[in-house]
Amino acid sequence: MAAEEGMAPSALRVLEEALGVGLTSAGATAEAVAAEGAYYLEQVTITEASEDDYEYEEIPDDNFSIPEGEEDLAKAIHMVQEQAIDTHILEQKTVLPSKPVVPEVIEDFLCNFLIKMGMTRTLDCFQSEWYELIQKGITELREVGNVPDVYTQNMLLENENKNLRKDLKHYKQAAELKLHYASYEPTIRVLHEKHHTLLKQKMLTSLERDRAVKQISGLQASWRLMDTGHDIYVPEIRVVPSFEKENAPEGPTQKGLREAREQNKCKTKMKDNTKDSEFPTDMMPNPNLYLCKENIGPAKFDYKLNDIFRLHELPVSCIIVHPRRDILVSCGEDRLWKVVGLPKGNVLLTGFGHTDWLSNCCFHPSGNKLATSSGDTTVKLWDLSNGNCILTLEGHNHAVWSCTWHSCGDFVASSSLDTTSKIWDVNSERCRCTLYGHTDSVNSIEFFPYSNTLLTGSADKTLSVWDARTGKCEQSLYGHMHSINDATFAPRGHIIASCDACGVTKLWDFRKLLPIVSIDVGPSPGNEVNFDPSGRVLAQASGNGVIHLLDLKSGQIHKLMGHESEAHTVVFSQDGESLFSGGSDGTVRTWS
Repeated sequence: MAAEEGMAPSALRVLEEALGVGLTSAGATAEAVAAEGAYYLEQVTITEASEDDYEYEEIPDDNFSIPEGEEDLAKAIHMVQEQAIDTHILEQKTVLPSKPVVPEVIEDFLCNFLIKMGMTRTLDCFQSEWYELIQKGITELREVGNVPDVYTQNMLLENENKNLRKDLKHYKQAAELKLHYASYEPTIRVLHEKHHTLLKQKMLTSLERDRAVKQISGLQASWRLMDTGHDIYVPEIRVVPSFEKENAPEGPTQKGLREAREQNKCKTKMKDNTKDSEFPTDMMPNPNLYLCKENIGPAKFDYKLNDIFRLHELPVSCIIVHPRRDILVSCGEDRLWKVVGLPKGNVLLTGFGHTDWLSNCCFHPSGNKLATSSGDTTVKLWDLSNGNCILTLEGHNHAVWSCTWHSCGDFVASSSLDTTSKIWDVNSERCRCTLYGHTDSVNSIEFFPYSNTLLTGSADKTLSVWDARTGKCEQSLYGHMHSINDATFAPRGHIIASCDACGVTKLWDFRKLLPIVSIDVGPSPGNEVNFDPSGRVLAQASGNGVIHLLDLKSGQIHKLMGHESEAHTVVFSQDGESLFSGGSDGTVRTWS
């Protein structure tokens, strides 16, 4: 026991020296000195200075501090451990608990229900009685409780069901409206066709008016001559058939018309002493027949819009590509035709002479002449070296829709709104034959490659095959339900393609004269069809501005979108690498 009591003071002194503070009391120190003896050199008495005279310096405590009066080692170690634990907790990501969903109380549920149903008087009665019972203490809110979740869910589902029924009602009305509109679609198509017919009649009326004006001017000229004392015979004016008009003597009216045409540089040359040309009997073989034997590449469909040429003030009606040179010719409703250089699109030559819109054009087999057809009832032949008109062919009673050259270069065929087609002899400059048979406007005409066979497409919904030497219809093809706008031969001549006013394109086997397939890309009209040089791709210019490309091998249809308005014409380049299309905005667009 004595040893233990002697070691306790020494241990306290060691701790005092380590901490630098006095942990033992003065009494304990005196007892220790008395027991072990006092060892000192000099005794000094230090008087305690006044706290008012001493300046304290505040030391910031960043970590922790020991409260005054509780200077204990165990507590200090405990506080250090708590500080470390707090630091560790702060370093970790704190996730706040989600806010619990408070269910709706009965009172709010009933009030909301009455407000929703519009029962305002019932709501006032309920609130007055409810709060009166609560104030009297008869009813306590705790006993009422909350609305179960199932009622809230039922209300939400009921609202959703109500909204869905409203949507269903709107959809039903839209479907009924769509069916109602669909019932008018046939009537709209009929009215659309009647509209086109009235436009044609309006055009014909304007032509007849112009003719009447010219006749009146001729008669006035004749009366002036009679007033001057000249003895002029005025024949009786009567209506005669067209074939009699060709052989009728020229009267003063015809003379006045001829003089007017001479003033407008629209001279018609009649060479009675020139012999008629002969249709060739031995035709050269079609060079396109051997294309299938060559190792040609795959068909191209990935055309991209490359350039836009603004050539005409009015819609473009026709585009043709020169067979050997990098030029094309475009015809427009502004009465002009233009020769355009490729690929820059610079205008090399402009042709003037027609007095009404141009409908079609075709290159001479040699490539140095051009034939154009117009709404002024004429077909004109042009010299491409200088742009001069070398011949005007007159004889149709109404607008001429199309023209085509014979492969020998001595004949031109034309089709007209007057339901006839004519074959013109370029050398004798006269009509060799008139083709009768169609009952409506003949919209397209084309010679079979390197033959004397003609193909016509008419608004009477039929295609006809003619012998140009005799003028007889050899075969008629039926199948279209609407007016045929264009028809053409494949390069090898074994397939015919035709398109009508409702966007239906048909392919026909020319050897068997039977239909092959029908493709409907309507309801927009198909204005023109053309094959690529290989004969494996058919392009159609549509009334909605889309160029449809039909793969004849797979039957797939590819679309070229680029026209802002109606597309009137489409044609391939000679190598098939480019495509040219013309629209109602007067532009020619190049695709490559």
